[in-house]
Amino acid sequence: MIEIHSLRIDYEGVTAVCDLDLKVCPGQVYGLVGPNGAGKTSTLKALAGIIEPTYGEIILGGYDLELYPQNALRSLGFMPDFPAVYENLKVWEYLYVFATAYLIPKTERITRCRNWVERVNLQAKWDAYINTLSRGMRQRLVLAKTLLHNPTIVLLDEPASGLDPISRLEMRNILKGIAVEGKSIIISSHILTELSELCNAIGVMEKGRLVVSGTIEEIRRTIGIKGEFVMTFADLSEEQKNTLLAYLNQHTLVSNISFSSTGQLHFNLSGNKNDAAALIRDLVYRNIPIAQFVMKEANMEDIFFKIGARETS
Repeated sequence: MIEIHSLRIDYEGVTAVCDLDLKVCPGQVYGLVGPNGAGKTSTLKALAGIIEPTYGEIILGGYDLELYPQNALRSLGFMPDFPAVYENLKVWEYLYVFATAYLIPKTERITRCRNWVERVNLQAKWDAYINTLSRGMRQRLVLAKTLLHNPTIVLLDEPASGLDPISRLEMRNILKGIAVEGKSIIISSHILTELSELCNAIGVMEKGRLVVSGTIEEIRRTIGIKGEFVMTFADLSEEQKNTLLAYLNQHTLVSNISFSSTGQLHFNLSGNKNDAAALIRDLVYRNIPIAQFVMKEANMEDIFFKIGARETS
């Protein structure tokens, strides 16, 4: 749905994006993260046709953006950071203006506007002027405008920026709802917890380059982050403990084995969930009384600190 090949963007001798290759499939929610100045916003603006890249190829919905801009952009919805709104319009008037611009048939415009006002939970503000809305309400209104024409490709630049926790939760729930509709979504954000709960793939940008890209599991394997496991036992005898340690010490995927003061066993496993399942099966076969087994997977912050992108938050 979204393809970028060898994208480069220069500003007066400064390279903002350098030879970027990226592919986002239908139904994929792709989180684009990195320090300030990494090139995230420039990438989204190039995808939206707002800036012209120095060179490179952008394919949106099967259309080359340079050769067929109207066809490529027809399927796109873009929500910039700090989006401008028309303060003197009412909520429904603002959406109606864009429904007209999107060439939505006149007989469908009000219905489409009402539908999205309800989906972003602004129905009580239908007849309110925009200058009376809070920051969170404005963000949701602009999101409704972005999705009004039912785009198959959605670009969101810091959609939760400046929002309070309740507004962030509302925004996340809205985005989860559209994600299951098969849209291709790219979200640029510094809020790692938001992305970890929403995205099924991420890319880390630094100094204009894509440092790493893929699903969370793929990135864990690529950069060598091992899963941390905590195991709790029911009446573990000394003999069983020796059997347990002997098994783990000879296991090629297990490392950093230690018991806590409470009797819990901690270790790292470099394999996947199938390897973890096989390990548990082997221990049960050896009569190890496992009461609880918890896999603590590395979160996005762990991944970014491992990569070195420490300016993300």
